[in-house]
Amino acid sequence: MKVVILGAGLMGKEAARDLVKSDDVERVYLADLNVKQAEDFAEELMSDKLNVLLLDAKNDQRLSEVMALGDVVINALFYTFNEKVARIAVDIGVHSIDLGGHIGGATDAVLGLADEAIAKGVTIIPDLGVAPGMINILTGYGAGKLDKVSSIKLFVGGIPVKPEPPLNYNVVFSLEGVFDHYTDPSHVIRNGQLLEVPSLSEIETIHFDKFGELEAFHTSGGTSTLTTSFPNVETLEYKTIRYKGHAEKFQLLVDLGLLSRDNEVTVDGHKVKVRDVMREHLSPQLRLGKKSDAVLLRVIVSGEKSGMPVTYEYDLITEKDTAVNETAMARATANTISIVAQMIGDGTITKRGVHPPENIVPGELYIEEMKKRGVVIEESIESNEARV
Repeated sequence: MKVVILGAGLMGKEAARDLVKSDDVERVYLADLNVKQAEDFAEELMSDKLNVLLLDAKNDQRLSEVMALGDVVINALFYTFNEKVARIAVDIGVHSIDLGGHIGGATDAVLGLADEAIAKGVTIIPDLGVAPGMINILTGYGAGKLDKVSSIKLFVGGIPVKPEPPLNYNVVFSLEGVFDHYTDPSHVIRNGQLLEVPSLSEIETIHFDKFGELEAFHTSGGTSTLTTSFPNVETLEYKTIRYKGHAEKFQLLVDLGLLSRDNEVTVDGHKVKVRDVMREHLSPQLRLGKKSDAVLLRVIVSGEKSGMPVTYEYDLITEKDTAVNETAMARATANTISIVAQMIGDGTITKRGVHPPENIVPGELYIEEMKKRGVVIEESIESNEARV
């Protein structure tokens, strides 16, 4: 199979690192506007399978030409490109998957291409990061073992192994994305009703070995397609994990209007968006750099099996791979999207159309493949009494 990766950022590069190891992958094209970044990585990787291409993703014709080189396209661009990439994939007849971006209706727009994708015989899967992404696959896997699903509780966090005050946080993806998740409302299901709750709210304590007591709170985008895939559950909620005190500090920034998309101030006659200033000011301070990060995940799916209450829980703790300088977030995210791309390319996934991860990715095989890559997801089963 031939795989095209759009975007030579961290996730795109690490997906390429995994893909070139596969005997089934004949060629990997890594396309980006910043060719030097991609070429430096290619020089480090030293694989005959990897080709670097110049790509301005805003140029639709060039984007189409590059995508047509592959059997499967991995879209590792910012989520504002997701609908366009999926639409082009359908038009030219190639499979495509992306890292998600439910905010602003990006994922809904991709899902809207379902009929056209079926007609063209292609598979499109959005939201293949960690949250959404990995949590969707694990939710679908756990739910598939139950006769009836009543509750889905999801917890995910990317945190530094050694926190530094005042925020005890480092950016492993995009600070702009973090601002979105902290300011847009979170969708939950409670008592069978779909509701919106404020992000950064309803802080609770959560424990992980080695990291001790942490906090978890609502953030937007995490439930993504799950509210549609599991509309009849009593409870469905997603919370982000951070070190204690983090939510309260960011809540202050939100309350002051410093993270609003619209707030502007005039400085020396020039209009400036306050959020842009915050992003540019905080980004250098919060950059992970050579420090180690960890991804913590817990998926709890409860319901009934053979008339008895049963809960399936999936837990993950993974840290940065210092041998190749691969962040924990990249290990979790890039391996996920690489594995699913290969499942489509080798015929493991044959369903055509547009499908969210929970409805199409085989969970057991996914867990096995992640384990091969050193990302170990533990399953535990509780069947004595229902978890609350």
